[in-house]
Amino acid sequence: MNKQFLRFGFAIFIMITLPLFIYATSSTRKTGENYSIKAIKISNQLHFANEIVPVDKSDIRERVDKELLVNTYWQSNGLLLIKRAHKFFPIIEPILSKYNIPQDFKYLAVIESGLQNVSSPAGAKGFWQLMPKTAREKGLEVNSNVDERYDVEKATHAACAYILKAKEKFGNWTAAAASYNLGISGLRRRMQEQMVQDYYDVLLPEETSRYIPRIIAVKEILSKPYDYGFVYDENDLYSMPKFKTLKIDTAIANVSEFAKLHKTNYKELKILNPWLKENKLNNKSRKTYYIKIPHEK
Repeated sequence: MNKQFLRFGFAIFIMITLPLFIYATSSTRKTGENYSIKAIKISNQLHFANEIVPVDKSDIRERVDKELLVNTYWQSNGLLLIKRAHKFFPIIEPILSKYNIPQDFKYLAVIESGLQNVSSPAGAKGFWQLMPKTAREKGLEVNSNVDERYDVEKATHAACAYILKAKEKFGNWTAAAASYNLGISGLRRRMQEQMVQDYYDVLLPEETSRYIPRIIAVKEILSKPYDYGFVYDENDLYSMPKFKTLKIDTAIANVSEFAKLHKTNYKELKILNPWLKENKLNNKSRKTYYIKIPHEK
């Protein structure tokens, strides 16, 4: 009786598991046939700010290849960058044009922050990751009540001032961009110590040596996303919500009440004005601020 039961149980087990095994193996094989990790072909005509990227040098080619692979196959992040770029590039691009800075510098903001108002452990903040001292030197207000590093327009103006100063020091856009990561004096000192004039010839810390190749990789992917396998519709992209701007030259005792008065709420107001750090605006100096209010409100 027990042997019969065991034989019957074994037969049932085979009947259930064998089809599942066959399906699983065939499914895996089909998936493997349809999906592949492909090497990326690197163009010999890569440029940053109309300056040639010397991919004929083996170390430069490998560094660019690494960044292209990392950023292409980190698909979720790549798609998010494409979506955010559609929202924020229209704000950044005209400001770069105003200062006659090449449009490739918008990709610097992408690798600095992912086009988000992030904060670094060192204290850099905003899209352009400005340190407090640098921000104040470039005319931004940074204190416990207001932090204009979180104002993408004002922060872009400040970043442009830095970039122009760096370009004047180094004479080319590539070194100016690299100095944004290492600092003007830091990059210049290493060039002098190593007796070289070109960013691509100087041995730098890991982060700075990856800096320009990362910008180039992100530029390639965001300017030609379909070539790198990113597929989306226009309505998948993010866009800036419509808003109107209020000119304020007085203090605001309670931002939540101010928002309610203008038929919105604190959350919606903060999303459009992330530079407001508190639920009040002190404004003892009677400075003029421009506060965005949702247009539909």
